[in-house]
This record gives sequence, C-alpha cells and structure tokens, in this order.
Amino acid sequence: MLSESRELTRIRLGDPVPPFEARTVTGASVALHVDAGRWVVLAFLGSLAEPRAARELAEILSEAPLFTEDHVVFYGVLSAPPPPEALQRLAAISGPAMVFVADYDGRIGASYGADAAPRTLVLDPLQRVIADIGWDHPSGHAATLRGLLRDLPPVDHSAGVPLWAPALIVPRVLDFDLCDFLVRLYEAMGGEDSGFLLDRNGRTATVVDHRLKSRRDLLIVDPQLRNTMREQIVRRLLPAVERFFGFTATRMDRYLVSCYDAAERGHFFRHRDNLNAGAVHRRFAVSINLNRDYEGCDLIFSEFGRRTYRPPVGGAVVFSCGMLHEVTPITRGKRYAFVPFLYGESEAAQRERNNALLQEGSALYAEGSDRLYPLAEK
Repeated sequence: MLSESRELTRIRLGDPVPPFEARTVTGASVALHVDAGRWVVLAFLGSLAEPRAARELAEILSEAPLFTEDHVVFYGVLSAPPPPEALQRLAAISGPAMVFVADYDGRIGASYGADAAPRTLVLDPLQRVIADIGWDHPSGHAATLRGLLRDLPPVDHSAGVPLWAPALIVPRVLDFDLCDFLVRLYEAMGGEDSGFLLDRNGRTATVVDHRLKSRRDLLIVDPQLRNTMREQIVRRLLPAVERFFGFTATRMDRYLVSCYDAAERGHFFRHRDNLNAGAVHRRFAVSINLNRDYEGCDLIFSEFGRRTYRPPVGGAVVFSCGMLHEVTPITRGKRYAFVPFLYGESEAAQRERNNALLQEGSALYAEGSDRLYPLAEK
C-alpha cells in the first residue's frame, strides 16, 4: 500500500507540479508560482549535514552563472536546518535566482514524491516537469543536470514555437472623448497610492510596497459617469468576452482610473489577481488604455515568454485573473488606464461571504453596487 501511495504521489515527466508557499532557510517567504515564466530547478537535497548532499549542492553551485532571474531559477529544498557555517553561506548566495527552502516538516518533498530519495526536477516556464534526475542516475546526477542546464534555450524559445498568451485585445471599447475626460479628471483630482491585496494571519489586507507595485489610482464615484462607462463596457466588450472566452459576466469590480508615472518609476511586479480571499471572486481582468503618449509600461504574461501586449487607446486587453502577469516599468511620461475585473453571480455570492475574511477596517463588499445589468426599479 505504501509503494502504491508513493507511485500516485510521484510526479511524472510532462506533469504540472503542485504550487507551494514556504519559508526560506533565512526566514523569508517564497511562492513557487511567481517564478513561472522561466526554467526552474527544484533540487531536493535532504540534509546538508550529510556529506553526499553537501557534495551534490557544491556541484550544482559550480554552475551558478547559469542561474539568472530571466532564465533559470534555482530552488534548493532542505529537509533539515543546515549547519551554522552552511547557513551563513546559503544566506550570502541567496537572491532572486537562488532560493533555499526550509522543508523541515517534509511537506513539500512528500507532495513531489521526493521524500524517499533525493533528486532534482527541472520545470519548464509553465511549471511542468521536463527532467527528473535521481542521485542514482546511471550517468551521474550532477553531470546529467549540468548538461541539461547548459542546453536550456532562452525562455522565449522554450516550446520550440512562438507562444502567445490567451489574452484578448478588443479595440474601440471606450469612446475617445470619454478617455480624454477620464485623463483630465485624474489630472484635476489626483490619485492615491495604490496597494495590493495580501493575506496575513488568515485575513486579507491592502499592502503598499513600492518594490512590487508603484501606481496611483482615482476612484470614480459619480453615478452618471460610472453608468456611462458601464454601458460602453456592456455594449462593446462583454459580447467579445462571451464569444471568445465562453464566460457571461454580470458583475464588474472597481471603477478606477490608474496612473503609472515615470517620475515615480511606475510598475507592477509579477502577480496573479485572484489568490486571496479578497480577490478570489475575480474571473477576468480588463485593462483599457486611456492615452498613448508614454514609453514602457506594457503587459507581459511571463508563462508565455517576454512578448509585450498593449491595447490601443480606448481598447481593452482581457485575460484570466489566474494568469501570471506584470506591468513593465514606465520609462517616459504617464500611462492612464481603466482596470476593472469581471465576474458573475456565483462569484458575487462568494465575495459577500468573504467579507468575514477581510482585515478589520477594510471596505466591505456591498452586493448590488457591482451589477453590469442593474435591476429595474419597481
């Protein structure tokens, strides 16, 4: 029975891997899914107190120049705290392309079927296994891994054919006059520092961290203006979303005009839009450009390469909230955008239930304020 259980747990070539969030050996937090869009080396090393583990790690680290944030990222998964002298060295070499995970309860190793025998998995940019190299590999673990790493192509060539993200660009959604008005309104009113949602101690809170996101937002509160924006979304965008994504949206979250400013190094680091209780209701993200006189600040869907996406003025790009994406730094001018989320009735009910999981003092969801098709007055 135990052998059957291990066989079911064992990940096979071509399989997507289970995501995990964990602490590093230095106490930082790490989430595997954020490193999609590059090759990932997952080395299940066991305990560095064992001489074989220390030797295998030394062999891997001899290839350290191959590990870069835009190409190959290394995760060393440890089943026991490293000796003090080893911990100091690991802390010194840790960084965006090299992470050492503290799997001291064995949870991660067990979920990968790697708890019984040390091994290294190599993942493609979609985080599927392309190599499973045990320490008992006939050609040698380190030699086999070294040869594979040196042959990995650039991320944009990872599939052998060009990749396009499943993102829909729809031109001519908002009238040009409305776009201009929203830009002028922002310039007159100004925006507030925009944070992002993060779960802490079981509660969803808004956090501001300019290393990850630098943007200012203006909330549109005027009912007539909101209605004008809503009507154009309903008439010009929703039919395309239903036709090409097979999703009928009935709700829209957020009437925000957002501004990325080169003077503030505007950007948004790699993220997904639906990973916590305050955002899990979101199904599709929408980004409508309101101006064109800027440079940089384009969308990248990392799992599908470094190709950039930019809708025309008044046009929208629509994509799944579960897709990893980033907004590249703006290098000149300001970019203005309208950035709502689409969802449906079941998601609205879920959002209302999750009010209980928001941090105290957060704005609670009021059912009905988000309807794309308002109920007729009686």
